[in-house]
Amino acid sequence: MTTPHRIVIAGGGTAGWMAANLLAHRWANQAVTITLIESEDIGTIGVGEGSTPTLKRFFQTLDIPEYDWMEECQATYKVNIKFTGWNGNNSHSYSHPFISQLDVFSERAFHVNALTRRLGLDVETRPDKFLMAGYLAKKNLAPLPSHNFPFDIEYGYHFDSLKLGRFLRELAKSKGVYHVVGNIESVHTSPSGDISHLVCQDGQKLDGDLFIDCTGFSGLLLQKTLGVPFRDFSDNLFNDSAVVLPTPACANLPVETESVAMSNGWRWQIPLRNRTGNGYVYSQQYQEKDAAECELRRALGMENTDVEAKHLSMRVGQCERHWEKNCLALGLSQGFIEPLEATALHLVQTSIELFADNYSFNETSAQQRQAFNREVSERFERVRDYIVCHYKLNGRNDSDYWRDNRANMKLSESLLSLLDVWYRKGDIVEEIKRQGIGRHFSTTSWHCLLSGYGVYPPPALNQPASLKESGDLFEEKKLAAFFNRCSLNFDKQSALFNAG
Repeated sequence: MTTPHRIVIAGGGTAGWMAANLLAHRWANQAVTITLIESEDIGTIGVGEGSTPTLKRFFQTLDIPEYDWMEECQATYKVNIKFTGWNGNNSHSYSHPFISQLDVFSERAFHVNALTRRLGLDVETRPDKFLMAGYLAKKNLAPLPSHNFPFDIEYGYHFDSLKLGRFLRELAKSKGVYHVVGNIESVHTSPSGDISHLVCQDGQKLDGDLFIDCTGFSGLLLQKTLGVPFRDFSDNLFNDSAVVLPTPACANLPVETESVAMSNGWRWQIPLRNRTGNGYVYSQQYQEKDAAECELRRALGMENTDVEAKHLSMRVGQCERHWEKNCLALGLSQGFIEPLEATALHLVQTSIELFADNYSFNETSAQQRQAFNREVSERFERVRDYIVCHYKLNGRNDSDYWRDNRANMKLSESLLSLLDVWYRKGDIVEEIKRQGIGRHFSTTSWHCLLSGYGVYPPPALNQPASLKESGDLFEEKKLAAFFNRCSLNFDKQSALFNAG
């Protein structure tokens, strides 16, 4: 009889239970036992309650219908992130819509207009004018078309992170994952340096062949036991704290997250079915926690309410290696990049998927671990660059925080090259291809960011009369009419939920 391969996951939360489910599914035909130990004393941090479209693939992989998990997790659909006030004008906003199959007809027009605008012609470059999800967000339509709609629509979700963790826990247990409630007293290693077993406070011993560290910022297994260093990103991502306050649910549920610039950071507004999630992400180097809470309360009109705020600390960066010996770190244990683009679960999910592709039940080579670590580290760095760019390009002058972010030159070579090509009126599409970074954030995503901020020189003084007569380089009226016709196939998400 084959001895089962023993996998021990230290810590629950969304990361731990996501790993348990994906690995139980991927290795369903292997001789594997999966045990997850979590403490009753440690709750899910839940800084972000939004996702990228990658989460849709997660549930499709597990064959879980949306109506099963979304209702239980108070989830709503998300097609767009709206950024308000980042360029210095509090009434100005721009959109970063998710990109769908339908956008193949308009992406090139977006890219061409952006280049033309950098060359001086005053043409349309707002992202939501070129991408289907921008029209859905504006009309507040859910991304679920009628059955005869011939294109795939990409979207993410908003959800209650605590409820999602509980849903995934029960799902994993139904797949045979063992659940142990307890506190880890000590971590033990073998003479080879691998982790051999965990000992709980009640004396229970958990032996394993593979250990997954989901112990949060403490990094109990990978960092504290195996000594893997942590690489801090605070020199170019200043935020290290957040304060969170809920407000009542919106009557008409939006299909977008809104990120609003504040005096020393930004606040999110995430619509759930049962409430609206709000949080202010800031840097304690520039603002004390009590002042941050007061500012958030003022913004939400909650100065005189007794609703308790929740304060969180963030450690921004990543481990130098995410997989060391027989230990894989996931979630906050492997690293964290602030929730501006809702990439936390995306990085967890893609890390698990890549790990499962590289892990061997017999003996994993050092080369496999090195390749995995290079790829995951690259993913963290490219997400960091994209988020850093938001701060670097800000147009605010109301605090040292924003001025220092704009003046910060501690940027990666990748980001410096991208900005150099953009400002020199070069071909940003070719630069992204040259760097091979389009799989992290696509060419169109970079156009959404750079065009959304209006990172352009002043338009030339003498604009061709034919430009305005024709309505623009791209046929805006025809494109808008096309998207408007398409959006007739979609309904408001509030109506969908009320119906059933």
